[in-house]
Amino acid sequence: MFKSKSILSICTLFIVFTLVLAGCGNAGQTTENQESTGTDTAQNESSESETREYETDKGTVTIPAHPKRIVTDYYGGEILSVGGNLIGVEPSAFDNPFIKDKLKDTTDVGYPVNVEKTLELQPDLIVVMYDDNYEELSKIAPTVHIPYGTATDIYKTVELFGDLIGQPDQAKAFIADYEKKAAAGREKLKGIVDENTTAGLYELTDKGDLWIFGDNAGRGGQVVYNALKLKMPSKVSKDNQTVQLSLEVLPEYATDYMFMTVYDPEKKGEALKEFKQSKVWNGLDAVKNHRFFENDFDTFYRYDPIAITAQIDLFVDLILKSAEQNK
Repeated sequence: MFKSKSILSICTLFIVFTLVLAGCGNAGQTTENQESTGTDTAQNESSESETREYETDKGTVTIPAHPKRIVTDYYGGEILSVGGNLIGVEPSAFDNPFIKDKLKDTTDVGYPVNVEKTLELQPDLIVVMYDDNYEELSKIAPTVHIPYGTATDIYKTVELFGDLIGQPDQAKAFIADYEKKAAAGREKLKGIVDENTTAGLYELTDKGDLWIFGDNAGRGGQVVYNALKLKMPSKVSKDNQTVQLSLEVLPEYATDYMFMTVYDPEKKGEALKEFKQSKVWNGLDAVKNHRFFENDFDTFYRYDPIAITAQIDLFVDLILKSAEQNK
């Protein structure tokens, strides 16, 4: 009997001792987990609070290394192209067919950028093309002024904004997709256009003014000349991007393919009607060969990276349609 009780006591003590050790181990593990979670939280907070110096024409600006809430005037498409969280943008961006679906949770901050609206949005970075209200905006959040024309092509633009908001990898991925689409577009046009095919980009205003553009003034210039590799008219160059023409000299600037946007905000149609009734227009080879295109202003005026990439398919489709009509 004594031996049985002794054995039972020893077993009981062993079980209790085991449970105590297990409890100590779990407590230590819990402490380690808590310490680990605390470290992760601290690292995340540190990452979000990181800043860096950014050089601008206004001087050095201290900006977030990875901004989370961005307000801009005219750089909506540029910021979206590299994955920026855009919370405020000027009103015409909402008419941009290539990005308007991405602006459902974005606020119209007006132009010039409304200081009160911007303050309510609590941005951590403001990016502006024009420096109206710059001083007031810079009191709300770090404000970077990037003047119009700072970046001259889609490559430099995407690289600039990828660096600005701390998304260089996203910038590289965007350019890779752009180049893939451009190559596919050129492949579709093989046998229809060649290295000698010329294309011109024109604009008619509601006042009857006529313009021709180069490769960096919107209207599809980067698509036609850089992505699809068509040739500019000989009288247009990179140093002569925007030229006003008279109707009489238009034949001197005529090309194999002529793409014309029409700026007519009130949709009057009078200037276009008069233009198409002219002997000059009716005498153009591009008109006779179904290679003169009237393009929607809001669609083809745009020159942000998202628009440029999407316009590749639009121009390719126009040229393929023309080829079908000329069969």
